Amino acid sequence: MIVDFSFFILLFVTVIISSANAKSTLSISPKTLNRSGDSVVIQWSNVESPSDLDWLGIYSPPDSPHDHFIGYKFLNVSPTWKSGSGSISLPLTNLRSNYTFRIFRWTQSEINPKHKDHDQNPLPGTKHLLAESEQVSFGSGVGLPEQIHLAFEDKVNRMQVTFVAGDGEERFVRYGEGKDTLGNSAAARGIRYEREHMCNSPANSTVGWRDPGWIFHTVMKNLNGGVRYYYQVGSDSKGWSEIHSFIARDVYSEETIAFMFGDMGCATPYTTFIRTQDESISTVKWILRDIEALGDKPALVSHIGDISYARGYSWVWDEFFAQIEPIASKVPYHVCIGNHEYDFPTQPWKPDWATYGNDGGGECGVPYSLKFNMPGNSSEPTGTKAPPTRNLYYSYDMGSVHFLYISTETNFLKGGSQYGFIKRDLESVNRKKTPFVVVQGHRPMYTTSNEVRDAMMRQKMVEHLEPLFVKNNVTLALWGHVHRYERFCPISNNTCGKQWQGNPVHLVIGMGGQDWQPIWQPRPNHPGLPIFPQPEQSMYRTGEFGYTRLVANKEKLTVSFVGNHDGEVHDTVEMLASGEVVSGSKDDTTKTVPASATLVGKPESNVSWYVKGAGLLVMGVLLGFIVGFFTRGKKGSSSDNSWIPVKNEET
Repeated sequence: MIVDFSFFILLFVTVIISSANAKSTLSISPKTLNRSGDSVVIQWSNVESPSDLDWLGIYSPPDSPHDHFIGYKFLNVSPTWKSGSGSISLPLTNLRSNYTFRIFRWTQSEINPKHKDHDQNPLPGTKHLLAESEQVSFGSGVGLPEQIHLAFEDKVNRMQVTFVAGDGEERFVRYGEGKDTLGNSAAARGIRYEREHMCNSPANSTVGWRDPGWIFHTVMKNLNGGVRYYYQVGSDSKGWSEIHSFIARDVYSEETIAFMFGDMGCATPYTTFIRTQDESISTVKWILRDIEALGDKPALVSHIGDISYARGYSWVWDEFFAQIEPIASKVPYHVCIGNHEYDFPTQPWKPDWATYGNDGGGECGVPYSLKFNMPGNSSEPTGTKAPPTRNLYYSYDMGSVHFLYISTETNFLKGGSQYGFIKRDLESVNRKKTPFVVVQGHRPMYTTSNEVRDAMMRQKMVEHLEPLFVKNNVTLALWGHVHRYERFCPISNNTCGKQWQGNPVHLVIGMGGQDWQPIWQPRPNHPGLPIFPQPEQSMYRTGEFGYTRLVANKEKLTVSFVGNHDGEVHDTVEMLASGEVVSGSKDDTTKTVPASATLVGKPESNVSWYVKGAGLLVMGVLLGFIVGFFTRGKKGSSSDNSWIPVKNEET
């Protein structure tokens, strides 16, 4: 029997040729998402001779040029990438336009050392497109309200709510004291900003600009203090948000609870043109834990500058608000302006001694001014087509504390409008009602970091602002900008005092998420050696990420530093209404306090640790030695954090 092999040979050749000519494919599932945070699975196959430089580009809107991605991921994050096939699951934020994905081949020879991201890493090349996916949409979810956040209003019995939607059709808030009784309603005012309002690139470039959607703002009125209110925002025609709740501010309450930090930013599930802040995930996680533990006690969040770190890449603002919504929809989220929201080359007030540059990435304060609504009516013209910069300085009372927010990016000198506001505000505080005064701003008046560029600015703040703080007995001054935690003694004119009255306690709390870390000040006579003695004024300092928790009543204000690596308290200071500062001495033993000890009720003071009994003394000393070794509290510099890698210099 003679077998004709010609058919099999032809079939074999056909298979080989087809395999050689097979194109890379890219598929997605599902093709419609409901809201921000929903994930899409991206699958690829037939990537010939896969390379660890092959990458996936993320695009929105879908018709964006190849080099105008919002982010990218290398295919080698998939465990099967070497086979030429793989998949990535990616959570997406609703940018009010569809997404699409593209795979590119990038080779070593095509790396362009002049085409870099903010971290000086080369941006991937787009010369060889291998495959493009279909579009992913949010369907009817484009019209749903998202990025919901609360803020106090000038009147105590009100609460502001702000959110974003895809169009300008009328939206509302409806609210009430029960989930099923949202009988009160208020219309929301919609506004937006345009590309021509941005000052320079990247904010006004085709790379950085994306449509920001419509920003809606309204006020819930006639609230009963201390009562939980339920609310939702949206409309019948476009859809409603889920129901959220908050506790209304109580004018008769003496208790104050606040979660405070600076320089947090946000995380993204992809690499983009600028550095994003993975540590912000832990900051939000632990604060959410604390808020949920409060039950029906009101609280607030205070984020003192360098908010999203978008720096002109507008979709990063969307990522930020999506990340904070779980806390900002429950408690008021208050902010003050930082250099990365505002600074631009032609800003109106720019004295020779200031270090203002282009840190805002061309935003010139516009997204900050419109996406937030703080109490008061402070504003300054930008000197450009941009609308005036808002939310610069304001104040409010909560419980036993008067909170004052200031701007270090606009004129704070004597004779200016802000100085006048600060002076009037501090002089008008009712100390019988609010015995404690907390001032917050972005750039610090005091720091022992080697932040030499702002030395003259700190000198001007001491010259112009500190006399107001001292004369009016400010209790506590909180600052960001330096991405570390540092607590000072009660201080004025760089000299420690014994009481906070006339000597405010200063804390640097810029450790919310950004990981550029300036070194501590070296020895003046040996500036090149990595030896950083801790000055006497600095009571505790560390490079750990985290946030501070403030708890106050009429007798005492306590601030605790919570570290992100374990969610526990690592430093505490107490300020009594009498003026005494407890735990503010270097003679105290550094320790880790359980998180529950300072969350609700009367925080446990350092003094109480010494009266626990002789049976605990040896254990306390041993624990203090171990924790002190790792945190380097007091005399140590804390610049060596084994749990989190950090950068050494901010750019």
